[in-house]
Amino acid sequence: MIETDDVDGTVDVAVVGYGPVGMVTAALLGAAGHRVVVLERYAGLYNLPRAAIFDDETMRTFARVGIAEELLPRIHVQRNYEWRNAAGELLIEHHFAERGRSGWAEWYMMYQPDLESALDRRVRAAGAEVRLDTPVTGLTDHGDHVELATGGPRPGRVRARWVVACDGGNSFVRAALGRTMDDYGFSEPWMVCDFRFRDPAAPPAVPTARQVGDPAGPTSIISLGPAHHRFSYMLDSVDDFATERDPDKVWARTRRWLSPDDAELIRVATYTFRSLVTDRWRVGRTLLAGDAAHQMPPFLGQGMCSGVRDAQNIAFKLDAVLRGRLGDEVLDTYQQEREPHVRAVIEKGIELGRQQTVRDPARAAERDRVLLARRAADQHPEEIRFPGLVDGLLADEPCAGRGALMVQGWVDGWVDDGTRRDRLDQVVGPGAHLLVDAGRVTLAPDVVAALADAGVRVVPLHASGAPPVGLAPGHVVDVEGTHLGWLAAHDATAVAVRPDFYVHGTAADPAAVDALARAFAAALGAPALVTH
Repeated sequence: MIETDDVDGTVDVAVVGYGPVGMVTAALLGAAGHRVVVLERYAGLYNLPRAAIFDDETMRTFARVGIAEELLPRIHVQRNYEWRNAAGELLIEHHFAERGRSGWAEWYMMYQPDLESALDRRVRAAGAEVRLDTPVTGLTDHGDHVELATGGPRPGRVRARWVVACDGGNSFVRAALGRTMDDYGFSEPWMVCDFRFRDPAAPPAVPTARQVGDPAGPTSIISLGPAHHRFSYMLDSVDDFATERDPDKVWARTRRWLSPDDAELIRVATYTFRSLVTDRWRVGRTLLAGDAAHQMPPFLGQGMCSGVRDAQNIAFKLDAVLRGRLGDEVLDTYQQEREPHVRAVIEKGIELGRQQTVRDPARAAERDRVLLARRAADQHPEEIRFPGLVDGLLADEPCAGRGALMVQGWVDGWVDDGTRRDRLDQVVGPGAHLLVDAGRVTLAPDVVAALADAGVRVVPLHASGAPPVGLAPGHVVDVEGTHLGWLAAHDATAVAVRPDFYVHGTAADPAAVDALARAFAAALGAPALVTH
């Protein structure tokens, strides 16, 4: 029987599933110093592409994990997303900024095995133990820990204080917990065909992000980074896959864009798009994340991104619980915060998916008429904006920016005994921050100390062109005015930013900053300040 190697035989966290969501969860908690074991049913990394897209918020997490710069040469920045009809007319166009709110490009196209290889190295560097070929076959919650039975070549059991289940749409853990799924009823079979360019330095002229609403056969064409590409075709029935997967038929479908001289066909798979949300994301000491908690159609490229947001949300709260700063009731805010966001993404994806997958020619013609008229009236590309947080671990009273994703810009700061220019996260490090306008705010020493006890860094922001003499450690110069501009736009002098980049609250004037700081410290585990 395999057991953990710790003195009491119990690890802090068992992560079930080793896709990107499980990897990010393990990397964040391992880097925070916790004892993490990963249990994965496959004998190795999956090594085939599934997700194709991630956004700037997700890249911000990858930067925190330490893989962003490694990924850049292997990914493609996408600036627009087209929805066209069978005649090639542009119906909808979404625009993505070269730099989004999180300080990175808003849309990246990737080849998932490259991402997983980079994440795997960071998980292991963070000290997490990865057990491949180890499927979970049983789960028992004992109140103070969870016992997981495992199969594979060396069956055994693992005891963990907490379990995070990232084991996908067919989650064993979700089934073992007896959870049900709310089904939006949007379910369609598709055939996914992935190609590798023979000469990535001179790729063929292929659309990089296009949905084709052809009633005779809806099609999706998506880049998978510089060297790979995906063509997906809606099927009339999942039973059609057995014949349509034939390579000759696949090449016949793609011949307008690709030939065997251009690319190698590396995978043909069938995939049914689903729209599901589980009823409970936390059951006792087990939390569900990623596809184990929710599944969404791929039209917004937010499936993996949503799972990475789950991982960030879970990781900082579980870190506080494991350190004894917060009680485990804070984990109840996980679903409270994440479910509305997930449902908004699912519903927008379904809306767009229904536009693209119209099969009746008369209805498709009417769709084209409406969308072409709308586009003629407003030629500007549309921007996709997802909601922030509404309830949960946020300031008690409504305030400007509460629950929003905090912006990130470039700063000059003191790093390793010298100044460095980089994005804010890379300069000030991981964790929670209280960003303050250094020209207007000074915090009392006891408040700064209490914030530090709760894992919060105070970051005084100085305007560009007027840095203090000899920039002090912890202080930064807001090179482009991104953060001070955000404060001004929200009529604030300080903003409390959680470890997952979301705004806990703001203070409108210097006198209110002390109260914001005390409330933020208390929310993250410094109860001594509550009585001040």
